[in-house]
Amino acid sequence: MRRVFATGLPLDVVVVDDGSPDGTADEARAAGATVVQHPYNLGYGAALHTGYCHAFRRGYGRVLQMDADGQHDPNMLSRLIAALDAGADVVLGSRYLDGQPPPTSFARRLGTRLFAALASRWLRCRISDPTSGFQGLSRRALDSVVHDGFPEDYPDADILVEHHRRGLRVVEVPVRMHARQGGMSMHRGARIAYYGYKMFVTLCLLPVRRPTPLRCRDTVARAQ
Repeated sequence: MRRVFATGLPLDVVVVDDGSPDGTADEARAAGATVVQHPYNLGYGAALHTGYCHAFRRGYGRVLQMDADGQHDPNMLSRLIAALDAGADVVLGSRYLDGQPPPTSFARRLGTRLFAALASRWLRCRISDPTSGFQGLSRRALDSVVHDGFPEDYPDADILVEHHRRGLRVVEVPVRMHARQGGMSMHRGARIAYYGYKMFVTLCLLPVRRPTPLRCRDTVARAQ
């Protein structure tokens, strides 16, 4: 157990190093974190899936998820925990409910509003920040994401909808976020257009999407 930052929360800290070329892994180990490394960069979704599988195999009952670019405030983790304690399966930390979101590009704001509207319609409740990577997951939610079909690039609104379709309770809580302190956004340049196209098509196909019968559901995720 480590008490994370200044929060005083007793948490096991796991850092997923997605093939970074710098000293991320060494710095994280020196700080006392468990490090899981990819041999090369596999993408945001693949990094999340690796973390989920690590937690699932080790029997964790909850996962708190943060990005590594400095946007997510660790002092907000207690809000995610409180919502899980209240019975939520998936807790989404929303920068827009706090009233002071960090500045973003016009294209990013437009995309967020579009997919927030689509996610809200699917979930039948208001979702304001479907692209937030600041999340808390119960054991039931963790079981919902450790499968081979988890998207390797942009798991956002589509995963929230999948949680809802599995009967999981998804809630939002207001959190404070900061401007990016390092790295580059995956939502930049031509990637914004690809993200918008991919997510829109994925959401449209969700009603007819089915798992492939050609492989077991969790061949990778549940391997020992």
